[in-house]
Amino acid sequence: MKKCTLISLTYTSLPLQVSTERVTQQYSSCSTIFLDDSTASQPHLTMTLKSVTLAIYYHIKQRDADRSLGIFDERLHPLTREEVLEEYFKYDPEHKFIFRFVHTLFKAIRLTAEFAIVSLIYIERLVSYADIDICPTNWKRIVLGAILLASKVWSDMAVWNEDYCKLFENITVEEMNELERQFLKLINYNIGVTGSVYSRFYFDLRTLAHDNGLYLPVYLLNRERAWKLQVFSRMEQYKVFYSAAKNGSLSADDLIHLQRAKAILF
Repeated sequence: MKKCTLISLTYTSLPLQVSTERVTQQYSSCSTIFLDDSTASQPHLTMTLKSVTLAIYYHIKQRDADRSLGIFDERLHPLTREEVLEEYFKYDPEHKFIFRFVHTLFKAIRLTAEFAIVSLIYIERLVSYADIDICPTNWKRIVLGAILLASKVWSDMAVWNEDYCKLFENITVEEMNELERQFLKLINYNIGVTGSVYSRFYFDLRTLAHDNGLYLPVYLLNRERAWKLQVFSRMEQYKVFYSAAKNGSLSADDLIHLQRAKAILF
C-alpha cells in the first residue's frame, strides 16, 4: 500500500482575503496563562473550518497542473441544475467561497470540527494516492466526497447519503454512492486516522491560521476554566477511544494517549 505523505501546511504567502476580526494578542508568562477555546479534542468549529479551507485554497493556488478524474469533474457531474458557464472553471475560487461551501455542509449536517480535520486528512491521501490536483473543476466534489466519507466513518449517529442529496438539487443518491465508492477506492480504503496523525494536522492548522492572521480571543486560565478543560478533555478522549474501537481503527498511540492524560493542577 502506498504511504501517504502528509503535508506540513507551510505554504508560501499569497494574497488572501479572510473575513475575520483581528484580535490583539496576549502572551502567557510565569504568573499568567492565556488560552483560547480550542483544543485538539474539542477544536473551535469556525476557526477549524477557516483553517481547513485555507489548506484547500493553497492546494488550488499552488498546483502545478490540472490532473483530475472524471468522478470529481463538476462539468461532468454538476451539483446544481443551473447551467455553469465554462468561464467559471477558468478562475481559482477565493478562500471565502470555499469556506462558505464547507460551512454550509457542516451546518446542514450538524458536523463538529473534528470531521473537518479528518476530511482534510482524507483529501491529502486522495491527492497523494491518486496523484491528482485540486483545481477549479474538481474541488467541490473532492471536498464533498471527503466530508461524506468522514461523517460516515466517524459519526456515532447515522448519516445517510440522501441527507447530502437534499443540499444539492442535481445529484442523486446513486451518484452520491458512486462518489463515496470511488473516493474509498482511490485512497486504498485507508480510512483509519491515528491520534498522532490527527494531532499533527490540528497543530499544523493552528500554525497555518496564525500565519494568515487568524486568531481566536484568549482568556486568562483560572481554576474554573482549568477544571472545565480537564472534564471536556476526558469526555472527548473517551469519545475518540469509543469511535476508534467501533470502527476498528484503534492504534497503540491511542491507548498511550489515554493512559498519559493528566489532570490540570494548581
